[in-house]
Order: sequence, then structure tokens, then C-alpha cells
Amino acid sequence: MSTTRPYSPGDRGPEPSGASGASEGGAPAAGAATGAAAPSGASGGTPEVRGPQVRRLGLRGESGVVPLARDFSRQALYAWGWLPAATADQRAAAEDVLLVVSELVTNACLHAEGPDELLLACDNKVIRVEVSDSGTGQPAPRTPHRAGRPGGHGMFIVQRLCLDWGVVRVQGRPGKTVWAELGAPA
Repeated sequence: MSTTRPYSPGDRGPEPSGASGASEGGAPAAGAATGAAAPSGASGGTPEVRGPQVRRLGLRGESGVVPLARDFSRQALYAWGWLPAATADQRAAAEDVLLVVSELVTNACLHAEGPDELLLACDNKVIRVEVSDSGTGQPAPRTPHRAGRPGGHGMFIVQRLCLDWGVVRVQGRPGKTVWAELGAPA
């Protein structure tokens, strides 16, 4: 699995003409609605979403960013119908999203002077988590992974839970965006 691939598997990036409406990395275009929420499914299952739903949270200079990001993400999952979960699998999928958010935000705190922004994008099949920071480091699972030792498990957890993940850097700008995608619950 590549940790530097800027696009999801099968996605070759934005259309040269810009016709796709998506910005680089497959995320919704800048300026997309930030608080839009899909209608909740009556059964508590996966909602019927017409297009990508996006939420952004500025984290630069905030304190307590990990619980802040988790609470923000939990609210989005409720708005998008992932919670309350009707089945154990749906609950597990929502908990995986919250864990990935926690790990990515924590890594930005530990290795990149803190996160700048959290972006969540959801459609019918995938939820994308993006954490932007101004750090220069390159996230990667530690190798060899030592399960019995404390610390160093964050990106290993992300790699295990996600469909894919990667890092996007914009030439001429400091920092990076670490993204991860998780499948919608069945």
C-alpha cells in the first residue's frame, strides 16, 4: 500500500478540464458546503446520499483537539445516518471512523506541530477523513511493528482499518494532508 498516493485506488485524479467537480485527491472542491448533512435513514442504517456530504473543522490553535475532532466526527456520523447504528457491523464501522480520526489528529499533534483542519467527506460507499497540518514529516507505519510495545501503532491501525490512505502535498506550500478512506457499513 502506498503512503504517498494522492488519489484513491481507481481514481486518476481530477479531469483535466475540471469537469469532474472534484478537487485534487478526490475530495470535494474547495468551497463545498461545510455543514451539509444527508437525511438520516429511518432505520438507522446507511443513508441515501445524493452526492458527497462535507464537513470541515478548523483546528489550528485549538486546545483539546483530539476530543474536539472525535465529537465533531460523531456529530457528522449522526447527521449522515451512520449513528445510531442498527447493527453491530454498522456500529463497528462508525467506531472505526472515530478511531481513525483520533489517530490522524494525534499524529499531527505529536509529529507536526498540531493539525490545521479536519475534513470529513461522505457518500454512499466511502467516508474520507483528511487531516491537514504544516509539518514536513512523512507518516508511515513503523516497521517492524511491535505489537507488545507502547506507542508507534497509529498508522498501523489506520492501515489496517482503512480501504486506503495516503499523503497529499501541494507544491510551493508547506505541510501536507493525510487522508484515509473507510467503507460505509453494510
